[in-house]
Amino acid sequence: MYRADEKRYESMQYGRCGKSGLKLPELSLGLWHNFGTTSNFENMKQMCTTAFDAGITHFDLANNYGPVNGAAEENFGRILDWGMRPYRDEMIISTKAGHEMWPGPYGDWGSKKHIVASLDQSLQRMGLAYVDIFYHHRPDPNTPLEETMLALDGIVKSGKALYVGLSKYGARETKEAVKILRDLRTPFIIHQDRYSLFERTVEKNGVKKLIAEEGLGMIAFCPLAQGLLTDKYLHGIPEESRIKKDGRFLKESAITEERLNQIAALNEIAGQRGQSLAQMALSWALRDGEVTSVLIGASRPKQILENVKIAERAEFTEEELKKIDEICG
Repeated sequence: MYRADEKRYESMQYGRCGKSGLKLPELSLGLWHNFGTTSNFENMKQMCTTAFDAGITHFDLANNYGPVNGAAEENFGRILDWGMRPYRDEMIISTKAGHEMWPGPYGDWGSKKHIVASLDQSLQRMGLAYVDIFYHHRPDPNTPLEETMLALDGIVKSGKALYVGLSKYGARETKEAVKILRDLRTPFIIHQDRYSLFERTVEKNGVKKLIAEEGLGMIAFCPLAQGLLTDKYLHGIPEESRIKKDGRFLKESAITEERLNQIAALNEIAGQRGQSLAQMALSWALRDGEVTSVLIGASRPKQILENVKIAERAEFTEEELKKIDEICG
């Protein structure tokens, strides 16, 4: 029977999610990869317990995480049943709807039909009465924004989610959503988007600034750029890497000579800081306080333990930030 480490809250830092009362750990565990039907269940259990024992209280899922669709939620439900369910009230569990989940016109996008049905399925797979945060996973150009927001509002009022969030919404849609949800008094508290040293679109399109101005929390996914911001690819592409195993999200063509030179230069700065490249990349994403939490993925428990060490060295000098910006272009 699993028994959580009694010292699990001693080193992790927790930050308030925007202006809400909810606090999130600096690092959250994402179950996008390595929790599907092709992954080892014992390793999944070890990653979740390792994370929780290190103070990572937030587990982030989506209806379509797998493979196959729904598998990550189903496996997480099995992990809860195996021994983690007694700690449910110490966890923040989030899931999402909006990407293709089942065949037909109701299995995708942002209609009320899709969103409500999807969350019901997610709760059943995980064996939960509610999730803490429920996201709309992407904007739907063909469904009125008001319909999608009313669906999120109804879900909170039904008790099936405590808070709502948006993922991958642009600045205009986010601003409109804020107005609708605030008029409805819906607890919209968080925005999730891709953000890393190599991916700064949310800075360029104004989303990051808007999130801060509106008093929302921000959680960054892919803060390690699918593993590029590690030392994994400095000496070639390992056979056990994500590129070799599953090239859908990170392709071999991404490992250019220019990118390798950038990685090597960043790795040198990280070494001078007494950090691994991955630790520095996570610290960088959290550097200004506008990002509440970074979502880390992992393929083994050891990676989680390495990443939680970022609290030991999070500050950057102006010179370090300038060098990093010059390297990343």
